[in-house]
Amino acid sequence: MNLRHLEYLLAVADTGSFSRAAERCHITQSALSRSIQTLEDDLGARLIDRMGKRNELTPFGQTVASRARRMVLDAVELKRSAQLLQEGYLGGIRIGLGAGPTALLMQPFLRYMASMHPRVQVSLESGPPELQTNRLRERGFDALVVDLRSVTPADDLLIEDLGQMRGGFICRVGHPLAKLNTPITFAHLQRYPLASTSLNPELARLLITRYGPAADPQVAVTLRCNDINSLLHAVHGSDAVFLGLISPAREAIANGSLVELPITPALNEGARFAFVTLADRTEAPAMGIFRQFVAEHLHD
Repeated sequence: MNLRHLEYLLAVADTGSFSRAAERCHITQSALSRSIQTLEDDLGARLIDRMGKRNELTPFGQTVASRARRMVLDAVELKRSAQLLQEGYLGGIRIGLGAGPTALLMQPFLRYMASMHPRVQVSLESGPPELQTNRLRERGFDALVVDLRSVTPADDLLIEDLGQMRGGFICRVGHPLAKLNTPITFAHLQRYPLASTSLNPELARLLITRYGPAADPQVAVTLRCNDINSLLHAVHGSDAVFLGLISPAREAIANGSLVELPITPALNEGARFAFVTLADRTEAPAMGIFRQFVAEHLHD
């Protein structure tokens, strides 16, 4: 058994035809048939049911094809990485980011790479964690940095906990709530628009437990967007109150344009982020640069 045999099996699986698979692989149909037969002999089981012009994978064939697809993709990427290293080039990285990491990493990392590693190809995309996890499995991303609680553990995923970052409530410095001399409760917040990203169910339950049914994000949040910087821009120019990570607003808090509200009781909760990659996959050479950058910037 070799990688070429597996590639031919995948071609038959994708096309459903020995003739079309042979055309795709640029070999004769008889050579492709011999290769499949050799693979079946090596594995000791039938992989394809041949039914006239229709060819379907057997249940065992489907299992082999599923594992073979990952092996073939890994081999292609390994060859590419080796070639790039021989040329003295770090290659490229494709990263999927959740809402919080987008606000904290996207702009500064792009600026850093343009200045320090201008030859490295960098692709950063934000989006829903479920879709990004699928893209990771399809090799559309090299890694994800997302909310830990949004990723379902699986054997094919390496999920590295990056720790928790503090959350809270933020408003503009001249906001009426910022001038109150009495303890601020969630009832006070209900008088104003509440701005937030989509919150995971665990955090939603915590808000309800701490502040009552009125804090259910499905009801309480009136401005919802997965771009934290856009939400903070709205808070700067209105009486909206931001619910989310404190860290993206730290510069604005430091320069006095935004302020964190001391809500009673305190939220004492935030987001836990994770670095997610595929198990048994060789990382792109430039991934070490990104890992170091994440370690230095993704914290309170």
